[in-house]
Amino acid sequence: MTNKLVIRVMQYVRQPWRLAVPLKRVLIFLFVVCAVSLSTVWLFENIRLARTWILAAAVLWLAIAYYILPRIHRLLTSIYVPNYFIGRARTADGLLADPVNFALRGDKKTLVKVMKKAGWQEADPITIRTGIRTIFATLRRRSYAEAPVSDMYVFGRKQDIAFQKEVDGNPAKRHHIRFWHVPKDVFLPGGYNVDWVGAATYDDAVGFSLFTFQITHSISGDVDAERDFVVKTIKKAHRARSIEKIEGFFPGYKHRNGGGHKYFTDGSMVIVDLKKGLLK
Repeated sequence: MTNKLVIRVMQYVRQPWRLAVPLKRVLIFLFVVCAVSLSTVWLFENIRLARTWILAAAVLWLAIAYYILPRIHRLLTSIYVPNYFIGRARTADGLLADPVNFALRGDKKTLVKVMKKAGWQEADPITIRTGIRTIFATLRRRSYAEAPVSDMYVFGRKQDIAFQKEVDGNPAKRHHIRFWHVPKDVFLPGGYNVDWVGAATYDDAVGFSLFTFQITHSISGDVDAERDFVVKTIKKAHRARSIEKIEGFFPGYKHRNGGGHKYFTDGSMVIVDLKKGLLK
């Protein structure tokens, strides 16, 4: 134990940049503690004012939803959720999320070409600017065709690329699919060799997560319909020569995603092979 501690300390001494992450976590923790403490003191000093309760409740919600509960979930899921491929994506907090129901063979350039030809927009990355733009677009019901999607994780990393189709110019409703590049030494169950796996779901509203109380999109329960919708758009654009649907790839089941929203699936997997060429 002592030797491990010495080795860890020496790593920080030789590579001080490694301290950035733990220092960031400490600073966030101290900020949350100070914010909650000051809010509590202020609440008791102004307990008779209605606006005091509203502000205190807002601060408490922010602390619980965006700091306390996510860290509890990360700790617990690191214990009981397997870290190998099980056909499910995971949220940034470690919760099991959307089912992986789509796979593809081909390089990234061809993938982007096919999806854009099929009418899909590549989603913007999550930044402060795109986050603020998404909030205002949702509140004002204004179109944001490239609105970012939340990060989900497969193979221990977030999606490499995501595409979406906005519905009726309302960013609260959209078709979307995330793609993860498959490591070279990884095969899907049954020995299938693919370059990409994807998770397709349909966002039907904006609400609160059942597990963290964060603001998030809720999804339609029929994830198979969304998977089939992606296939339909590719077929309609005449962009793939080979599309295979494998029935019973996973057992069919009912569950909840990372936001606590119910969904069901028949467990089928669709494999689109772009290496066999594209239709003109």
